[in-house]
Amino acid sequence: MALTAAALPFFVLVSSICIDVSSASQSHYRQIRPPQLTTNYYQKSCPRFEQIIQDTTTNKQISSPTTAAATLRLFFHDALLQGCDASVLISSTPFNKAERDADINLSLPGDGFDVVVRAKTALELACPGVVSCADILAVATRNLVTMAGGPYYPVRLGRRDGLVSKASAVQGNLPLPTMSLTEIIKIFGSRGFSVQEMVALSGAHTIGFSHCKEFSSNIYNYSRALESDPSYNPRFAAALRNACADYKKNPTLSVFNDVMSPNKFDNKYFQNLPEGLGVLSSDRSLHSDERTRPYVELYAKDQDAFFKAFGLAMQKLSEYGVKTGGEGEIRRRCDAFNN
Repeated sequence: MALTAAALPFFVLVSSICIDVSSASQSHYRQIRPPQLTTNYYQKSCPRFEQIIQDTTTNKQISSPTTAAATLRLFFHDALLQGCDASVLISSTPFNKAERDADINLSLPGDGFDVVVRAKTALELACPGVVSCADILAVATRNLVTMAGGPYYPVRLGRRDGLVSKASAVQGNLPLPTMSLTEIIKIFGSRGFSVQEMVALSGAHTIGFSHCKEFSSNIYNYSRALESDPSYNPRFAAALRNACADYKKNPTLSVFNDVMSPNKFDNKYFQNLPEGLGVLSSDRSLHSDERTRPYVELYAKDQDAFFKAFGLAMQKLSEYGVKTGGEGEIRRRCDAFNN
């Protein structure tokens, strides 16, 4: 697809978001153990579970359209560190610095936390002490992806909330946009995800934003001879420089990851990459590397193939490292352990 003046995107600056993913600290046992989860887990104990979460996510997304991307990012940061156990929701105390206060998590947007809290509050009124925050996060993420135009995929339920949340466990375990593709592939591979699954999950960048500070070195003074990374479309790089001009004074400045259809979950993200319209270097490397390019090309031309692969990978991610039975608890509130 040729880039024309009419197609050159506009930018909306906001404060927050960007998508990374994360951690290898789970044991081999937990990675391969079949989780004791079922799709009808709350059928008897909380029959209005699905409806309450659907109502909550719908209302939140309508009032705050950034909620889908925010919750998706929050889900990634939770699930790939210690498994899908809501450990990222825990607030720090004088005795423990929790995951959410690790440097890389400080920019996690509030809308993601808020939608989980709202759903938990409603569910505690309907069926107190029954539904885990981890299950709420997993289902809310699926609902919001679907609301944004993405695929529906089944979410099996019965997760317990984790009993540990430490900021010290985060560093080095969440892929950064500045990492090489080899490093990112290694992080996903250590958690049992294939290169193709990693590319499909990267398609989450079809919605959401990235902070200017995360790619500023690629658009300003890239080298002695070049202002920006030559893998950018030149006009796109110029637009990024203009959009991010004040990022040193305002570190919250952000731009859309998918500049063509930023609020719609579709395959435009993959179509953008061959045109040099990937915001992050980790995005652009997916098309430049022979290990990942075939999947980028497949998903760029076949949205159904992308949706199918994304849905399957998200199912797998939502069941990675889950706690069941006595391995966790049902928190009374999502930001604090029960004792």
